[in-house]
Amino acid sequence: MVEALAVQLTQREGELMQEKAEVKKLANFLKQASEDAKKLVDEERAFARAEIENAKAAVQRVEEALQEQERTSRASGKQDLEELMKEVQEARRIKMLHQPSKVMDMEHELRALRAQLTQKSENSLRLQKELAISKRSLEKSSQPYELDGPEALGSYLRINPLSDDAIELSTCSIQWYRLSSDGANKELISGAIKSVYAPEPFDVGRFLQADIVFDGQRLTLTTAGPIDPAAGLGSYVEALVRKHDIEFNVVITQMNGVNHLSESIHVFHVGRMRIKLCKGKTTISKEYFSASMQLCGVRGGGNAAAQALFWQVKQGLSFVLAFESERERNAAIMLARRFAFDCNIMLAGPDDRAPLGT
Repeated sequence: MVEALAVQLTQREGELMQEKAEVKKLANFLKQASEDAKKLVDEERAFARAEIENAKAAVQRVEEALQEQERTSRASGKQDLEELMKEVQEARRIKMLHQPSKVMDMEHELRALRAQLTQKSENSLRLQKELAISKRSLEKSSQPYELDGPEALGSYLRINPLSDDAIELSTCSIQWYRLSSDGANKELISGAIKSVYAPEPFDVGRFLQADIVFDGQRLTLTTAGPIDPAAGLGSYVEALVRKHDIEFNVVITQMNGVNHLSESIHVFHVGRMRIKLCKGKTTISKEYFSASMQLCGVRGGGNAAAQALFWQVKQGLSFVLAFESERERNAAIMLARRFAFDCNIMLAGPDDRAPLGT
């Protein structure tokens, strides 16, 4: 099986090199096409200027001849006037018929080449991710655990044992980290100590890593690539941000760390200067953005973690809120952080050190 995976890995690497060569060739062709288009535009402009100058000169000659003809004789100049008028019309026709059709064709061709280059780049990234997954598959034979689940916002990752001989995860020490895309910076995710972790907006574009300590040994599991954004979430947030106050239906699952048994529907209001939690006409909590406020995705806690967030209103008061969908939860986090940033507040989770405005 290892040999088959190695052969598959070699084939993937060959495909990747071929894709890179095609992308480079396409980029060079696009650069040459851009230069040809620029040259053609310059030539067409020069030709247009020459045509316009010729037309102006012809009009001027017609006007001078017309004045001379009127001075000599109106009767005898009728025929000459008609010929001169035809010359004027011809000059105007030349000016109006000049259209940069070749340039337009070149622009359409450039658009098609850009689209093709974008598709090639996407295919290259996909092959790189598949290559990383293949490498991980080769390493699985020596590892007792693996990361399972889509590596994207709106889903959750789970640490799964690969064999029945693997030590029970409940007896292990687990800690999740987020890594920068180049791997230079490693940030501990405070409170993420469960076998399940649901990525939140701060994690998009970064790798996630889980350290497992058992029997004095440390095992590190890392995602194959950076966490991908949720499809359509950006445009959804941009549509909501136009409103002054955005409402989300939620259920309180915890209050101050204690499970909340009631499953009644509450309304989570995200405003431009404050956040409010209501039940009907009763306000449960209301607080303006401040340095003591915290907001992030729930860090661990089963399959529903992707739909829940942690909100510390202030010191001594916190809630865990479950939303109707993953998209609603992530949109609420992004909107709250955006409005808080407008108030010069970095709204994040416990001990987070993400850049302001992330």
